[in-house]
Amino acid sequence: MRPDGWHLTADLAEFLARSGDFLRTRPALHTVALTVTETLRVRGMHMYGAEAPVFGLLEQAGEVRAAFFRTPPRNLGLTSLDPEHADTLAARLAGLGHRLPGVDADHDTATVFAEAWQRHTGATPTLRRRHRLYRLGELTPAQPLPAGRARIAGAQDREQLMHWHDEFIASVGNVGSMDAGSWADARIAHAGVTFWETPDGTPVSMAGATPMVAGQIRVTAVYTPARLRGRGYAGAVTVEVSRAALASGAKEVVLFADLANPTSNGLYRRIGYLPVADFAVYEFSETSAEDAPGRSG
Repeated sequence: MRPDGWHLTADLAEFLARSGDFLRTRPALHTVALTVTETLRVRGMHMYGAEAPVFGLLEQAGEVRAAFFRTPPRNLGLTSLDPEHADTLAARLAGLGHRLPGVDADHDTATVFAEAWQRHTGATPTLRRRHRLYRLGELTPAQPLPAGRARIAGAQDREQLMHWHDEFIASVGNVGSMDAGSWADARIAHAGVTFWETPDGTPVSMAGATPMVAGQIRVTAVYTPARLRGRGYAGAVTVEVSRAALASGAKEVVLFADLANPTSNGLYRRIGYLPVADFAVYEFSETSAEDAPGRSG
């Protein structure tokens, strides 16, 4: 039996072998960890960038109690933690010289980790975004549907997908998980984006879906260009993606919505999504090693 505490690794296979069962116990709450690690497993360890990802898990009495992942240069992703273990993780990462741009986790976990990171590094945390995790209850299509139909995006749509990816990332003020071309290629490879198009075949909205992992699928990247909003396109395409996820056998269909956008939150509730938990993203100011607590120049 390994000693209790945090165990870090750059070996994805080792991480999944030890933490996979834990992540699958709560697939909705662990959706991001599950889908990111599955993408790395299937498409390669450098799918999200040139720097190697790092993983970690907290073991107590031979059982995994929490886990984290990071695909640099992006934020640290955490499962639920209490303040004590958030502090020990922050101390461990700071002691190893990790520089974190931020953290993304359920609201309480993100907050206690941000506070711990400040204690151990001197970095100032800033709350950048709050988002809500929803789980699909009974799918209730909005009526009436806008004119048009749903269509799976294919290789011929690569340029459109890249363009809308960049617009979507800019609109939500986020850092993309990968560059636009890689994102488009990955989605095309698993038929992971659906368009809503007008009767003349013009795409007017999109919604993505992750591959199914642990019985769950996450709806992602729901986007309609600003000039086309308010016509029901986003609702229509989200319903179609959700219906397809259910038809594929998903036991849980989930999505995130920015709490600063009441329109999208209202839409998802109307079509049958129910709140599960609130999440938060904190960004950390840059702090030099010399400025960190306990260091002297």
